[in-house]
Parts: sequence; structure tokens; C-alpha cells
Amino acid sequence: MSNNQGRCSSSPVIAVACTLALFLAQSEITQAKTFTVGEASGWSFNVQSWTRGKKFKAGDALVFNYDPSVHNVAVVDINGYNSCSASPSSAVYSSGNDAIKLSKGRNYFICSIPGHCDGGLKIAVDAA
Repeated sequence: MSNNQGRCSSSPVIAVACTLALFLAQSEITQAKTFTVGEASGWSFNVQSWTRGKKFKAGDALVFNYDPSVHNVAVVDINGYNSCSASPSSAVYSSGNDAIKLSKGRNYFICSIPGHCDGGLKIAVDAA
């Protein structure tokens, strides 16, 4: 009888453990945040200081709002960031309202319109 009782009493423990695991997985997914780059000013010149004081995580989304006839957003590596140039393999967005998910580590974004990145239209974002 004690064996049956032991098996039956473990079922609620397993159910609680599974429920807790699902809850934690879901809460981690729902913790992703959305940030609007540049706030009300949007993706515009001298946006580099916008990241100060913010904490980003992998999976968070950055929304880039801008006039697509004037700017774009290119996801680049450190070399593209430093040289203000997008490579042929860079993802380039041009809708004027682009949501881009952050990867873990440092993420680099520039405007690839000539002169714009050099004029300050670039950001580097660290995501935990």
C-alpha cells in the first residue's frame, strides 16, 4: 500500500513542477520589451545618446520610426559601424517603421544613406 501511496503523491508534484516550468518559460517570453529608438524624435541625427540608462535584453525589439524617403536602417557588424558602411550581407530596412529584435551581445545599427551615419545616425546597443 505504501508503494501506491508514493506513486499517487508524486503525480501532484510532477504537475506542479510542469506548471511552474511552463509559467517561467512564458514569463520569460513576455518579458521582452519594445523600445522606440529616439522616442518621439525617432531615428534621427544625434540619436547615439538615446541608449544611455536603458537596459536591453536579447529578444527585445527596437522600433525605428523615420521618413523612408530620407533614411533607412542597416544592421551591421562592428566594422560597418566604425566605417559607417553596410556590407552586401547587411539587412537593410526601409519601411519607416521597422521593428528589429535584438540578439545577445552588441548590436549595431546605422543609416546607410551617404553621410548620415558619419553625421551621427548610428547606435550600438548591448543586449544581455
